[in-house]
Formats: sequence, structure tokens, C-alpha cells
Amino acid sequence: MTPKRSTLSLYLDRFSPPEGLLLLILSVVVGASSGLASVFFVKLIFAIQDFSYGSVAEMVPFLGKWIYLIVPIAGGLLVGPLILFAQEAKGHGVPEVMQALILRGGRIRPRVAAAKIVASALCIGTGGSAGREGPIIQVGSALGSSIGQILHLSDERIRNLVACGAAGGIAATFNAPIAGVAFAIEVLMCGLQMRAFGNVVIAAVSAAVVSRSIIGDKFAFQVPAYSMHGLEEIFLYLILGLIAALVGIMFIRMLNFAEVTFDNWKFPQLFKPAVGGILLGLLGLIYMHLPGLTFPSGSGAHGAALSTPIPHMYGSGFPFIQAAIHGQTPLWILAALVFLKPLATSFTLGSGNSGGVFAPSLFIGAMLGGALGHVFGFWFPDVGQHTGAFALVGMAALFSATARAPLTAMLIVFEMSNDYGMILPLMVAGVTASYFSQWLHPESIYTMKLARRGVRFSGGRDLDIMQGVKVSEVMKSKPLTIHKDASFSELMALFQDTHILGFPVTADDNKLWGIVTLQDVHRAQSEPSFSSKGLTVGRLAVENPITVFPDEPIWLAIQKMSPRDLARLPVVARHDARTLCGIISRSDILRAYDVGVVRKQRGQIVEQQVELRKAKENGFVEFVLKEEDSCSNALIKDLALPDTINMVSIKRGSQILIPRGNTALNAGDVITVYGRLEDIDGIKDFLNSCRLPER
Repeated sequence: MTPKRSTLSLYLDRFSPPEGLLLLILSVVVGASSGLASVFFVKLIFAIQDFSYGSVAEMVPFLGKWIYLIVPIAGGLLVGPLILFAQEAKGHGVPEVMQALILRGGRIRPRVAAAKIVASALCIGTGGSAGREGPIIQVGSALGSSIGQILHLSDERIRNLVACGAAGGIAATFNAPIAGVAFAIEVLMCGLQMRAFGNVVIAAVSAAVVSRSIIGDKFAFQVPAYSMHGLEEIFLYLILGLIAALVGIMFIRMLNFAEVTFDNWKFPQLFKPAVGGILLGLLGLIYMHLPGLTFPSGSGAHGAALSTPIPHMYGSGFPFIQAAIHGQTPLWILAALVFLKPLATSFTLGSGNSGGVFAPSLFIGAMLGGALGHVFGFWFPDVGQHTGAFALVGMAALFSATARAPLTAMLIVFEMSNDYGMILPLMVAGVTASYFSQWLHPESIYTMKLARRGVRFSGGRDLDIMQGVKVSEVMKSKPLTIHKDASFSELMALFQDTHILGFPVTADDNKLWGIVTLQDVHRAQSEPSFSSKGLTVGRLAVENPITVFPDEPIWLAIQKMSPRDLARLPVVARHDARTLCGIISRSDILRAYDVGVVRKQRGQIVEQQVELRKAKENGFVEFVLKEEDSCSNALIKDLALPDTINMVSIKRGSQILIPRGNTALNAGDVITVYGRLEDIDGIKDFLNSCRLPER
């Protein structure tokens, strides 16, 4: 059944605006929408917080300190039904956006935006130890995805709009447009893509303009003018980065343990957030009975101080971060909060409450940096006079350790504090923490949840998908070759006639000898002594090239290509490394990813409908049609498929087609069939052996 086209999509088809203009307009719309959503979200959090710990405390003063237990429980009870309404709103949100980018072409349900805003505002406003950046990233991404789906844009365009929404959310929430762009590129898109970069920048600027026009141009923190007092301090910031890596891993594992524990607990999901509220409330209640606690006063970009002080680990904790940056906090409180904040966040998010981990990471880093600043001050008195500088750098170091995003960490702290004087310590501590934590613990705080679901995120791709498709499924099995004794003119004619940029080179026995590419030709032509007279392919080609076997996974081919940035690899037989079976290129790898995505989606359907798939004699198979297949360009009605086999779907580019009689098969199609296993294994050979009517 063909989905109904929206009115906007029909107008888009009719007027066909230039690609650059369309994306420019959509980037502005998504960014501005994310900015408005961010402002609404922040104001809603403060309204709930003021009501919970201001109005309620005044109405029922006899509760006393028990309010720190009752309010988080009430917040959990209100969040529970919203999580059932949209499961994606559970937790810190960014992994769900990453999964949508990997497996669903950036498609996110519109209801997620509404559920996430309300659930996260209730959680944070009632004291939940979480940040607001994760929710607004998910909300902005959902807005961008929804606009792309309404206009029926391609998967690539939708992913771009998702990144625009995420960048806009960060830019508006923290008044940090540069960091918003860095987060979208570094964390979500896993690399700089110039085609998408401009749109992300425009969205971040639009969001920041909207936010500043409503709530003003305020920096998140007022930071004293810190600077380094000597190059020897770099060594202390290096130590801070190393310790931040260890604390970051502790935070990742604590949160993961809490999520696994609550997920495996046979208890109604509706009430799990309230249980997390109980644990958080007990922690806060005990904390508020400690002697010598001090609470910041005044107001800033993140809201006014409450008349009823709340535990320092409640909410985002920005007021206490401000105090740590100013060096106004005692060592014992800082040291205690390094452990209490991760515990509080694990209770909150692990139980299914909604919020982000960005702000808790900054909070833990500020506490760790401030504590180490005090410790360093015992040996270096000059350092002890500006412990707040270590708190500032600790924020970047801890976030780098948990998110593996040092560039984002440096820029977010720089923009939130407007202090360029500490950029060198920020760079040293952030990069050190990121690399050291990645060496000790490969998964980040964002990819840990995905790894538990079987999605291993790297370079914007799911590693499990790339390991589940074999080279033989997508390689070109009949590649064009050229003999090593062929002349230079023959080689150039082959390049010109085929428009292929590389060929396997064979020897006299028709065995693989090497590989030659157009780049090899250009390299030879750049030499002063170059002459094509008498030049043979063997003198240009690379002898004994890197190869792969047909039964190896695609991911292994990618690993072999990466060090030298190779564009193609010969495929050879295992029994003889010189027997050429085919060739695999980057375009084949892109098709392989489509095969893996279809296979993984089908596997998820199988898990959900186990009862319908109990018969072991039946199963699915996917394969890619190649140009040399004789059934390519044939109509399905002309294929005499056995009665025991059914063609389920055809993935063509970003579209999933339902096979009809008049549907023509094209080279590059990913075909999924279902049927009796004994008949299905040789389905591709069967299709190629069919005698098709001449047209």
C-alpha cells in the first residue's frame, strides 16, 4: 500500500526548488523550532522546580526535610505513564537518536518530542539527577526527522535534519552554537561531512538567535579570569585528565549496571521510575542531614536560587558547579559528590526516568577538578589559590571521558564560561581523558546502551551489521581484468571505455598477479622521466596486493582498506591465494550495509513473532542483484518461482518496494525471499537459469 503524500510534499514536487535553497530553509525551520522547544523546556523545568520545592514546601511546612523524599517519588509516578506512551523517551535519549540514524534512516516518531519534553521536565523539576541537553537533543532530532518524513525526503536528507535538530537543541540550551555543531558532527555523525556541515551550522545559529531573543544573551557560568601560572601546570592538568578517565568509566559502569538491573527486574515498568525516585530521595534525605552544607544564592542563566535549598546532586546542579568554579566549596563536599552524583544519576536514569547525562558529566567533572585543585594546592601553594580553574577543566575532561568527544567538551566549556585563557589546559585534559578512557573501556556512555541491544556503533555504522554480511554476497564475481604485459595504451583505453578506476592484473596462467588503478597511472605520469613508449601494465601495477576471501565479513574488508584508504580489493579463493574470485569496492560495501540493515530488521521481526517462525525448515535469505545477473531487468511475473518460495521485499536505494507482477528487478536491488530452506539456498542460481521472454 502506497503511503499518502502530504500537501507539503506535493507542493515540493510541483515547484522543485533548488537543493541548496530547500535545505537552507529547512535548516532554519528546524533550528528555530529546536530553539523554541528548548526555551519552553527550560522554563517548564523551572516552573515545576519552583512549584515542587517552593510552593509545596510553603503549603505543607510540616514535611520538613521529608520533602526531599516525597517530591522525587511523585515525579517518578508522573513520568511512568509518559514512558509507556513513548518508550524512546526513557533514559537519556541520545542512544535512541543514534540508533534511529543507524537503522531507521533517521526516522523518529513525532510523539517522542512531546513525551520527552514533559517527562524530562517532570523528572528534572522534581529533583531527578539528570541534565536537560539529552532530552532537547532528542526533541530537536525528532522535530527534524518529522519534517523530513512529512516532505518524503531521502534517508540522507532526514539524517541531516536530525543532526540539525540536535545541534539546535545544544546551541539553544547552553547558548553554545559552536559546541552544538561540534556535538552533531563528532557524536552523532561521527565525522565531518561537508555536505551536511553548512546546514548544521545554520540550524545552530537559528536556534541560538531564537533562544537569545527570548531569554537573553547570558553565559551559563560567570567565570573568574583564570590563566596558567607556568607551563609546569600542564603536568597537573594531564594528571587530572588521567583521573577523569577512571572516574568517567566508573560513571559509565554504574549507570549501565543500574539500567541492566532495572530492565531485568520483573516489575511493572509504570512504577520503576517511582522506585528510582525512592532511592534518590533516600540519598538526598541522608545528604541533607550532613553538617556544614552550604548552598549557592543568587541567579544566573540557569535559573534563580530556590527559597528551599535542594541537595546538590538533585537536578542539573549548575548552581553548585558555579560555586565550584569560583573555588567556594570545601574539599570534603567536592570529594563526596564525585561519588554521590553518579549514584544519584544511576538511580534516576537507570530506573527509566527521562533526562540527559551531559550535565551530570559536567557536574562530576567540576567536583573532581575542584577536589584535585585542593589536593594539588597542598604541594603547590600557587595552585591552591585558583582551584576553580581545575573545576572548569575537570568539566571538559570528564565529559570527554564519558562521551569520547573532546572537541565538543572543549568548546562547550569554553562557550559556557566565555574564558579563552584556559583553552590549553582544556585541550590537554580533554584529549588525555578521551584517549585513556577509550583504551580502558571501548564503549562510551552513549554507545553502551546500544551495545546491549546488539548495535555496535563505530564511524556512523553498526559493526554487527557489517560483520553479518559476507564479501561473497556483494562482490562483483566477474571483474574485468588486464594482463600484466598489456601496453599502456590498452590500459588507458580500458579506463576510458569502462569508466572503472581499477582492475585486477593477471599473469600468463590467468592467476592474480596484482592490481592497477588510475591513481597508479597519475603517480607514474607525475615523474619527470615518464614515457609511455614500451610501458606495460606490470610496471605500473602493485604486485601481490591486499586481498580478502569470499567467506570473510565485510567489516574485515573495511579494516584492510582503511590504513591506505584503498578503494577496492581483489577477492581470492582460500585454497589458492592467486585464484581470482571477484573484486569488492566501496560502492559494494555501501550495498552490503543495506543488506545488513534489512537482515537485522528482519531478525527483529522474527524475535517479535517467534510463534510464526518455529518451523526450522523455513527461513529468509537476502541477496544483491548484480549487473552480470541474467535476471536483472526482468519482470517478476516472468520469473517461474517455486511454490515454496515467496519474494517478500525489494530494497532499492532508500525505498522498500513490495514486489508486484510488473515490478522490474534492477542491478543493486536488495531482494528478500522467504520459503523452504532446501529450495531457498540456491534461489539466485535458479533465477539466473530461468528462460526469460525476449522484449
